[in-house]
Amino acid sequence: MALSLAVSPCPNDTFVFHALVHGLVPGAEPVRLTFADVDVTNTAAVGGEFDLVKVSYAALPWLLDDYDLLPCGGALGRGCGPLVLARGDGRVAGGDLTGATVAVPGDRTTAYLLFRLWSAKNPPARIEVVPFHQIMPGVADGRYDAGLVIHEARFTYPRYGLAALVDLGEWWEGDTGLPIPLGAILARKGAVDPAEAAEWIRKSVSMAWANPAASRDFVLANAQEMEPDVVDRHIGLYVNEFTLELGAEGYAAADALLGRAAAAGITPAIKPLSA
Repeated sequence: MALSLAVSPCPNDTFVFHALVHGLVPGAEPVRLTFADVDVTNTAAVGGEFDLVKVSYAALPWLLDDYDLLPCGGALGRGCGPLVLARGDGRVAGGDLTGATVAVPGDRTTAYLLFRLWSAKNPPARIEVVPFHQIMPGVADGRYDAGLVIHEARFTYPRYGLAALVDLGEWWEGDTGLPIPLGAILARKGAVDPAEAAEWIRKSVSMAWANPAASRDFVLANAQEMEPDVVDRHIGLYVNEFTLELGAEGYAAADALLGRAAAAGITPAIKPLSA
């Protein structure tokens, strides 16, 4: 029986997992792919719905009893942080969100966790969880005072006449000196050997880098109307050395994020991931 795999349709995930999904990785088990946004997989993983699954690092405290964190395949890096966007009409002058309504893409996402840490001293009046594709149009037409966005929105938000109030990646990196841990790959305990799964994923990443053209049609077919140049920039930013191996710096970044979240009472405390 094929292993169940859930990742997003975003270009970084389709690029990374193309070879594994299409049975091109030597020795790998067959997999059955489901596409789902990370706010969906964060919840689905709680019920053990998938054998391999992409989730937010922010969701790990609720998942590690049933899943092992894999040291590869996820999204972690520099210059790739979430943005807080607003219109340039002074509704949130100077970036002060006190009294504001802010649209976010999920309440257990790393983006929202970073936002909560950043805005802790002056939190907004209201948070609304909104499908990602509705956030920028909603801010542009005034339904929300500000919006928290991720991924390709870094490249496209000026089209909506929006301005960045803060780059939470720059804020995090400036405060910690560490990269941002965004998305993690988990393996369900008892369903798949984590060491084997990690090796399959590393091979899939290496094959994607060695022959980018092989995955091109698959990536573009699932890129949700992204232009090819935006797709290329997306992959170039989110698929990096940490995708192949978290390493000491990657684990330190995840431990720092979840340690701060636990200290702030946002997430349950867990033992260090690098232990």
